[in-house]
Amino acid sequence: MTTNTRPPGLTARLAETALVTAPFHLADGARLDSYFDEYRLAADPELLRDTATALADLVPGDAQLLAGIELGGIPLAVALSAATGLPAVFLRRRPKGYGSRRQIEGAPFSGRRTVLVDDVVRSGGQLLAMARILRIAGAPVSDALCVLERPLGGRALLAEHNVTLHSLLTETDLPGPRRGDPA
Repeated sequence: MTTNTRPPGLTARLAETALVTAPFHLADGARLDSYFDEYRLAADPELLRDTATALADLVPGDAQLLAGIELGGIPLAVALSAATGLPAVFLRRRPKGYGSRRQIEGAPFSGRRTVLVDDVVRSGGQLLAMARILRIAGAPVSDALCVLERPLGGRALLAEHNVTLHSLLTETDLPGPRRGDPA
């Protein structure tokens, strides 16, 4: 399942719904003038379903498990799980401080070939950190999926650590962003 056959109009629908021109501050202190708002994507059930269906074509044929990364990857992993029939786990950036105190929740994962799922990949640092957590816990990871890949070195960083990135869209696929409106 590695051919990218995006349905006609999906790119335009994603851009119209989730590409926003407004200030956006990254965790490292950098500022973007436009951003991909994964919450707008996740809040639109038809668009989420259609995006998951398109992402399903990118899932490697030997995948056994999907791993959604907190927070943007969670709704995508759930929808992708429904589209593919693959079970899913959900990754927190840090272990939960109460209750189960787990960092990985969901289906059994040890020994299962796992594919990371996230909304946007920039530098690749977050995906790499999550791949390491899964690998230490016993889940082999060699692939990651995202809706949008920004050209900030993520693909190269992941490749250096034996993770192949499969992106539905790259920044160049998108039309110009639209003005943000108050959420």
